[in-house]
Amino acid sequence: MADIAIEDATKVYPDGTEAVSNLSLEIRDGEFVVLVGPSGCGKTTGLHMVAGLEEITTGTVRIGERIVNDLPPKDRDVAMVFQNYALYPHMSVYENMAFALKLRKMSKDEISRRVHDAADILGLTEYLQRKPKALSGGQRQRVAMGRAIVREPQAFLMDEPLSNLDAKLRVQMRAEIAKLQQNLGVTTIYVTHDQTEAMTMGDRVAVLKQGHLQQVDAPQALYDRPANLFVAGFIGSPAMNLAEASLHREGDRLLVTFGSTTLGLHDAVLDRRPALRGYEGRRVVVGIRPEDIEDAALVADAGTARRMTSRVDLLEALGAEVLAHLTVDAPPVVTDDTKELVRDLGGTAELEAGEGTSTFVARLDPRTSARRGEPLEMVVDVERMHFFDPDDGRSIFDA
Repeated sequence: MADIAIEDATKVYPDGTEAVSNLSLEIRDGEFVVLVGPSGCGKTTGLHMVAGLEEITTGTVRIGERIVNDLPPKDRDVAMVFQNYALYPHMSVYENMAFALKLRKMSKDEISRRVHDAADILGLTEYLQRKPKALSGGQRQRVAMGRAIVREPQAFLMDEPLSNLDAKLRVQMRAEIAKLQQNLGVTTIYVTHDQTEAMTMGDRVAVLKQGHLQQVDAPQALYDRPANLFVAGFIGSPAMNLAEASLHREGDRLLVTFGSTTLGLHDAVLDRRPALRGYEGRRVVVGIRPEDIEDAALVADAGTARRMTSRVDLLEALGAEVLAHLTVDAPPVVTDDTKELVRDLGGTAELEAGEGTSTFVARLDPRTSARRGEPLEMVVDVERMHFFDPDDGRSIFDA
């Protein structure tokens, strides 16, 4: 095993497209780091630069003690797991897992030991003589993992390995991969478009946008303290609600207003975000996560400074919770970051700043009295609200 260091790595294609720009990231020995971001953000290119499948235009990649820029993939001592499994259909499971070891001219006894050990770890022992076509998608993915494990590499590089599986199997497999990586202790870089996958699997998560690293941190830190609007909007499901707002003072209290809603900010909010005091009388972007909005009818003592009322457009009853889609009379946030987030969801970003309404989502208790087409009074956890500079998108925290 080994650590991996990516230092100021840039990839520019012959047509001038810059897929990755000055990427610097260190993956510690035995760590599981996830690269996540929208399609085309450079995460797969970054992984391929480590693997040797893409040449590095500038910068360096180090695996262990070696700078590997000029080494071919076979000499980098890493094992890749792809989304399409890449199994040989005419070979048995055993032969697929053993193939790379045979190319190394390893002894039959050593090959057998490694294959059977990996098969035992992955629950594949009874399938070793089957062909890939006789396996389920999850079993094929286990074979692809086994083929990587038997090589006993310094690092695993995984490129969206679960994207071809159905939703239920993805949940099962991501837990299995995370557990396997912890047991083996192999340094791992994992690429995914699915931020839920990233949050549940990674020791740390690196968020990329248009080839630039936005933030790298532990999953909970990304959720609680996003560095900017893009990270805030990308991390979390359903996504964070965003609206244009203004800060103003009334007596000894600082208030935030978006549309017809005005919320009071406690001292605890300002203690946590001292830089917010410098935005008094100015525009900000306010962010509220769906789970920080409650049905006011179910809150014993909500006061008046935390309440907002909006029309319910749609209710999604999920058993343990109800997702309420709301129309809020506050202009949507239109920046490069939010346009990128909208594009990633397959939508358009034609709205003009300062006009129209915003759509919010609230994650409510299933006992909610919310009804479609009717107004709903809600309570916002103001201590967990987020604030961003409207010009550069930075999160407003420290002075």
